[in-house]
Amino acid sequence: MQTARQAIRIVKKPDQRRGELLDCAQELFLARGYDNTTVNDVIARAGVSKGALYHYFTSKEALLEALAERFAARSIEQLGDIFADRSPDALSRLNAFLARSRQLRRQAAPMIRPLFAAIFRPENIVLCHRISAAGMAMMTPLLARIIAQGVKEKIFRTPDPVGTAEMILQLGAAAYGVIARALNATSEHEVEEAADTLEDLLKLHGIAIDRILCLPEGSVRLVDRGFVRAMMLARPGKTSKAQRYKGNERLTKS
Repeated sequence: MQTARQAIRIVKKPDQRRGELLDCAQELFLARGYDNTTVNDVIARAGVSKGALYHYFTSKEALLEALAERFAARSIEQLGDIFADRSPDALSRLNAFLARSRQLRRQAAPMIRPLFAAIFRPENIVLCHRISAAGMAMMTPLLARIIAQGVKEKIFRTPDPVGTAEMILQLGAAAYGVIARALNATSEHEVEEAADTLEDLLKLHGIAIDRILCLPEGSVRLVDRGFVRAMMLARPGKTSKAQRYKGNERLTKS
Protein backbone atom coordinates (compact mmCIF):
# COMPACT_ATOMS: atom_id res chain seq x y z
CA MET A 1 0.00 0.00 0.00
CA GLN A 2 1.33 3.46 -0.86
CA THR A 3 2.14 5.87 1.92
CA ALA A 4 1.05 9.51 1.80
CA ARG A 5 4.61 10.51 1.02
CA GLN A 6 4.92 8.26 -2.00
CA ALA A 7 4.57 10.10 -5.30
CA ILE A 8 1.51 9.36 -7.34
CA ARG A 9 2.46 8.31 -10.84
CA ILE A 10 0.51 10.30 -13.40
CA VAL A 11 -0.21 8.31 -16.54
CA LYS A 12 -0.63 10.47 -19.61
CA LYS A 13 -1.85 9.60 -23.07
CA PRO A 14 0.96 8.89 -25.56
CA ASP A 15 0.10 11.87 -27.79
CA GLN A 16 0.05 14.20 -24.77
CA ARG A 17 3.39 12.93 -23.47
CA ARG A 18 4.95 13.12 -26.93
CA GLY A 19 3.70 16.68 -27.35
CA GLU A 20 5.12 17.72 -23.99
CA LEU A 21 8.52 16.28 -24.89
CA LEU A 22 8.48 18.22 -28.15
CA ASP A 23 7.49 21.39 -26.28
CA CYS A 24 10.50 20.97 -23.98
CA ALA A 25 12.83 20.28 -26.89
CA GLN A 26 11.53 23.32 -28.79
CA GLU A 27 12.05 25.59 -25.81
CA LEU A 28 15.61 24.36 -25.28
CA PHE A 29 16.58 24.36 -28.96
CA LEU A 30 15.41 27.96 -29.35
CA ALA A 31 17.01 29.17 -26.12
CA ARG A 32 20.36 27.35 -26.34
CA GLY A 33 20.65 26.25 -29.93
CA TYR A 34 20.30 22.72 -31.28
CA ASP A 35 24.00 21.85 -31.01
CA ASN A 36 24.19 23.13 -27.43
CA THR A 37 21.24 21.07 -26.20
CA THR A 38 21.64 17.45 -25.14
CA VAL A 39 19.11 14.65 -24.78
CA ASN A 40 19.75 14.80 -21.02
CA ASP A 41 18.77 18.49 -21.04
CA VAL A 42 15.42 17.58 -22.58
CA ILE A 43 14.94 14.74 -20.09
CA ALA A 44 15.66 17.06 -17.18
CA ARG A 45 13.33 19.78 -18.48
CA ALA A 46 10.51 17.28 -19.10
CA GLY A 47 11.04 15.48 -15.79
CA VAL A 48 10.95 12.02 -17.35
CA SER A 49 13.28 9.03 -17.38
CA LYS A 50 15.68 8.37 -20.25
CA GLY A 51 13.67 5.27 -21.11
CA ALA A 52 10.48 7.31 -21.34
CA LEU A 53 12.02 9.73 -23.81
CA TYR A 54 13.59 6.99 -25.93
CA HIS A 55 10.20 5.29 -26.08
CA TYR A 56 9.06 8.18 -28.28
CA PHE A 57 12.30 9.47 -29.80
CA THR A 58 15.38 7.37 -30.52
CA SER A 59 17.78 10.34 -30.67
CA LYS A 60 18.12 14.12 -30.53
CA GLU A 61 17.89 14.16 -34.32
CA ALA A 62 14.57 12.29 -34.12
CA LEU A 63 13.32 15.04 -31.79
CA LEU A 64 14.44 17.65 -34.30
CA GLU A 65 12.73 15.89 -37.20
CA ALA A 66 9.48 15.51 -35.25
CA LEU A 67 9.59 19.16 -34.20
CA ALA A 68 10.15 20.29 -37.80
CA GLU A 69 7.25 18.13 -38.98
CA ARG A 70 5.01 19.62 -36.28
CA PHE A 71 5.85 23.16 -37.37
CA ALA A 72 5.07 22.29 -40.98
CA ALA A 73 1.88 20.36 -40.22
CA ARG A 74 0.46 23.16 -38.09
CA SER A 75 1.21 25.69 -40.81
CA ILE A 76 -0.63 23.63 -43.42
CA GLU A 77 -3.51 23.02 -41.01
CA GLN A 78 -4.46 26.71 -41.11
CA LEU A 79 -4.30 26.79 -44.91
CA GLY A 80 -6.08 23.51 -45.56
CA ASP A 81 -9.40 24.98 -46.71
CA ILE A 82 -7.66 26.91 -49.49
CA PHE A 83 -5.94 23.79 -50.78
CA ALA A 84 -9.20 21.83 -50.53
CA ASP A 85 -11.38 24.44 -52.29
CA ARG A 86 -11.43 23.81 -56.03
CA SER A 87 -14.15 26.32 -56.89
CA PRO A 88 -12.03 29.34 -57.96
CA ASP A 89 -9.48 29.28 -60.75
CA ALA A 90 -5.93 28.20 -59.95
CA LEU A 91 -4.44 31.71 -59.92
CA SER A 92 -7.12 32.88 -57.46
CA ARG A 93 -6.37 29.88 -55.24
CA LEU A 94 -2.65 30.58 -55.37
CA ASN A 95 -3.13 34.25 -54.43
CA ALA A 96 -5.64 33.28 -51.73
CA PHE A 97 -3.03 30.97 -50.22
CA LEU A 98 -0.42 33.75 -50.23
CA ALA A 99 -2.89 36.28 -48.79
CA ARG A 100 -3.92 33.92 -45.98
CA SER A 101 -0.27 33.28 -45.15
CA ARG A 102 0.35 37.02 -44.85
CA GLN A 103 -2.79 37.50 -42.74
CA LEU A 104 -1.83 34.76 -40.30
CA ARG A 105 1.70 36.11 -39.95
CA ARG A 106 0.47 39.67 -39.42
CA GLN A 107 -2.00 38.57 -36.72
CA ALA A 108 0.66 36.59 -34.88
CA ALA A 109 3.51 39.04 -35.62
CA PRO A 110 4.27 40.00 -31.99
CA MET A 111 4.93 36.34 -31.18
CA ILE A 112 6.27 35.17 -34.53
CA ARG A 113 9.11 37.68 -34.60
CA PRO A 114 10.92 36.52 -31.44
CA LEU A 115 10.43 32.88 -32.46
CA PHE A 116 11.82 33.47 -35.94
CA ALA A 117 14.67 35.55 -34.50
CA ALA A 118 15.65 32.50 -32.43
CA ILE A 119 15.26 30.05 -35.32
CA PHE A 120 17.42 32.17 -37.62
CA ARG A 121 20.30 32.50 -35.15
CA PRO A 122 23.51 30.82 -36.45
CA GLU A 123 23.41 28.17 -33.71
CA ASN A 124 19.93 27.14 -34.88
CA ILE A 125 20.72 26.78 -38.57
CA VAL A 126 20.18 23.00 -38.37
CA LEU A 127 16.70 23.50 -36.89
CA CYS A 128 15.89 26.18 -39.47
CA HIS A 129 16.88 24.01 -42.43
CA ARG A 130 15.05 20.99 -41.03
CA ILE A 131 11.85 23.01 -40.56
CA SER A 132 12.22 24.34 -44.10
CA ALA A 133 12.74 20.84 -45.53
CA ALA A 134 9.76 19.43 -43.63
CA GLY A 135 7.57 22.29 -44.79
CA MET A 136 8.61 21.81 -48.41
CA ALA A 137 7.94 18.05 -48.23
CA MET A 138 4.38 18.64 -47.01
CA MET A 139 3.64 21.72 -49.11
CA THR A 140 4.98 20.50 -52.48
CA PRO A 141 2.16 18.07 -53.38
CA LEU A 142 -0.49 20.61 -52.30
CA LEU A 143 1.01 23.43 -54.35
CA ALA A 144 1.60 21.05 -57.26
CA ARG A 145 -2.12 20.27 -57.25
CA ILE A 146 -2.95 23.97 -57.71
CA ILE A 147 -0.35 24.28 -60.47
CA ALA A 148 -1.71 21.20 -62.24
CA GLN A 149 -5.19 22.74 -62.06
CA GLY A 150 -3.79 25.94 -63.61
CA VAL A 151 -2.17 23.97 -66.43
CA LYS A 152 -5.46 22.22 -67.12
CA GLU A 153 -7.23 25.60 -67.15
CA LYS A 154 -4.51 26.93 -69.50
CA ILE A 155 -3.62 29.66 -66.97
CA PHE A 156 -0.17 28.29 -66.13
CA ARG A 157 2.29 26.72 -68.55
CA THR A 158 4.71 24.12 -67.21
CA PRO A 159 5.44 20.49 -68.15
CA ASP A 160 6.15 19.48 -64.53
CA PRO A 161 3.80 20.79 -61.78
CA VAL A 162 5.70 18.97 -58.99
CA GLY A 163 9.10 20.25 -60.10
CA THR A 164 7.64 23.74 -60.52
CA ALA A 165 6.16 23.63 -57.01
CA GLU A 166 9.55 22.63 -55.60
CA MET A 167 11.25 25.45 -57.49
CA ILE A 168 8.78 28.04 -56.16
CA LEU A 169 9.16 26.81 -52.57
CA GLN A 170 12.96 26.87 -52.91
CA LEU A 171 12.76 30.63 -53.44
CA GLY A 172 11.64 31.02 -49.85
CA ALA A 173 14.49 28.88 -48.59
CA ALA A 174 16.92 30.99 -50.62
CA ALA A 175 15.94 34.07 -48.61
CA TYR A 176 17.52 32.68 -45.41
CA GLY A 177 20.43 35.14 -45.29
CA VAL A 178 18.31 38.23 -45.90
CA ILE A 179 15.68 37.17 -43.34
CA ALA A 180 18.38 36.49 -40.73
CA ARG A 181 19.87 39.92 -41.31
CA ALA A 182 16.45 41.57 -41.04
CA LEU A 183 15.61 39.82 -37.78
CA ASN A 184 19.01 40.66 -36.25
CA ALA A 185 18.76 44.36 -37.10
CA THR A 186 19.07 46.56 -34.01
CA SER A 187 19.31 50.23 -34.97
CA GLU A 188 16.50 52.08 -36.72
CA HIS A 189 18.72 52.52 -39.79
CA GLU A 190 19.46 48.79 -39.93
CA VAL A 191 15.78 47.94 -39.57
CA GLU A 192 14.80 50.29 -42.41
CA GLU A 193 17.58 49.02 -44.67
CA ALA A 194 16.88 45.36 -43.92
CA ALA A 195 13.13 45.83 -44.43
CA ASP A 196 13.71 47.46 -47.83
CA THR A 197 16.11 44.68 -48.88
CA LEU A 198 13.74 41.91 -47.84
CA GLU A 199 10.69 43.54 -49.40
CA ASP A 200 12.59 44.06 -52.68
CA LEU A 201 13.69 40.41 -52.61
CA LEU A 202 10.11 39.19 -52.08
CA LYS A 203 8.92 41.38 -54.97
CA LEU A 204 11.64 39.85 -57.13
CA HIS A 205 10.47 36.39 -56.07
CA GLY A 206 6.94 37.34 -57.13
CA ILE A 207 8.21 38.30 -60.59
CA ALA A 208 10.18 35.04 -60.76
CA ILE A 209 7.04 33.01 -59.93
CA ASP A 210 5.13 34.88 -62.66
CA ARG A 211 7.79 33.88 -65.16
CA ILE A 212 8.07 30.30 -63.93
CA LEU A 213 4.30 29.90 -64.44
CA CYS A 214 4.35 31.94 -67.69
CA LEU A 215 2.06 34.62 -66.26
CA PRO A 216 1.95 38.38 -66.94
CA GLU A 217 4.10 40.30 -64.46
CA GLY A 218 2.15 41.22 -61.33
CA SER A 219 -0.19 38.23 -61.48
CA VAL A 220 1.18 36.64 -58.30
CA ARG A 221 0.87 38.88 -55.23
CA LEU A 222 3.63 37.61 -52.97
CA VAL A 223 3.92 40.59 -50.62
CA ASP A 224 1.90 43.67 -49.68
CA ARG A 225 3.55 47.07 -49.31
CA GLY A 226 4.59 47.63 -45.70
CA PHE A 227 4.10 43.99 -44.70
CA VAL A 228 7.79 43.36 -43.95
CA ARG A 229 8.07 46.47 -41.76
CA ALA A 230 4.96 45.48 -39.82
CA MET A 231 6.49 42.08 -39.13
CA MET A 232 9.88 43.47 -38.14
CA LEU A 233 8.55 46.21 -35.87
CA ALA A 234 6.10 43.90 -34.07
CA ARG A 235 6.87 43.55 -30.38
CA PRO A 236 5.17 41.27 -27.88
CA GLY A 237 3.05 43.12 -25.35
CA LYS A 238 2.77 42.35 -21.67
CA THR A 239 1.07 39.00 -21.31
CA SER A 240 0.58 36.46 -18.59
CA LYS A 241 2.45 33.16 -18.61
CA ALA A 242 -0.73 31.36 -19.69
CA GLN A 243 -1.29 33.83 -22.53
CA ARG A 244 2.29 33.40 -23.73
CA TYR A 245 1.85 29.62 -23.75
CA LYS A 246 -1.32 29.91 -25.82
CA GLY A 247 0.43 32.37 -28.11
CA ASN A 248 3.28 29.95 -28.69
CA GLU A 249 0.73 27.28 -29.61
CA ARG A 250 -0.85 29.64 -32.14
CA LEU A 251 2.41 30.73 -33.73
CA THR A 252 3.60 27.15 -34.22
CA LYS A 253 0.40 26.69 -36.17
CA SER A 254 1.01 29.72 -38.39
